Amino acid sequence: MFTRSFFCVSFDVLSFDDQLNQFKEYIEKLKGMVGEERTQFILENSFFFVVAGSDDLANTYFTIGIRRLEYDVPSYADLMVSSASNIIQDIYKLGARRIAVFGAPPIGCLPSQRTLAGGGLRVCAEEYNQAAQIYNSKLQPETEYLNSTLAQSRIVYIDIYNPLLAIIENPLQYGIEVVDRGCCGTGNIEVAILCNKLLPTCPDDSKYLFWDSYHPTNKGYTILVNQVLGKYIDDLV
Repeated sequence: MFTRSFFCVSFDVLSFDDQLNQFKEYIEKLKGMVGEERTQFILENSFFFVVAGSDDLANTYFTIGIRRLEYDVPSYADLMVSSASNIIQDIYKLGARRIAVFGAPPIGCLPSQRTLAGGGLRVCAEEYNQAAQIYNSKLQPETEYLNSTLAQSRIVYIDIYNPLLAIIENPLQYGIEVVDRGCCGTGNIEVAILCNKLLPTCPDDSKYLFWDSYHPTNKGYTILVNQVLGKYIDDLV
């Protein structure tokens, strides 16, 4: 899986360049173990997941606001799509053929973004969601274009926006009770390393869609993965 914010620096995630270098090292090690022909077969029949963009919108563009001084949302989305396209082409050149490209989720409904931009009632920040939709509307055709032009590829756009929004809007249908805050701490703002052994957690995370204020619980991921596999697996195999 290649996962990364395109334009913001994070202390807990490898840059895409670092991930790409690690992938190249893996390929060389694999060649040493099974030979070049078998390595090519493994790469061509493996699934690759490109997951990026949420942090660029939620953090770099809206929260930090640096990019808002240079771009409106559509032009920033174009920049993000260009970066995503480069990532896909880079791993394709190294042998990847079955590539799932994830769109942005409804970032305005993530607990942290409700806290930062949802007002006193912590409603979904619709401006953020609209930005995610604009990005997705540009990413999908670019993905389809690459799929049609890169030989022997199966490059598939994965819609994660609508499945996640469906859970948020109808949680009981999925056996979920809490969707507006995470299980860790207050659930309103804590994320990543801010969720640690010093903070309390909810008594039953299976009732929560989000573990922290940004990332789903195991149950949340399980629901989403099952939906994604059911809808897109035939396009990748």
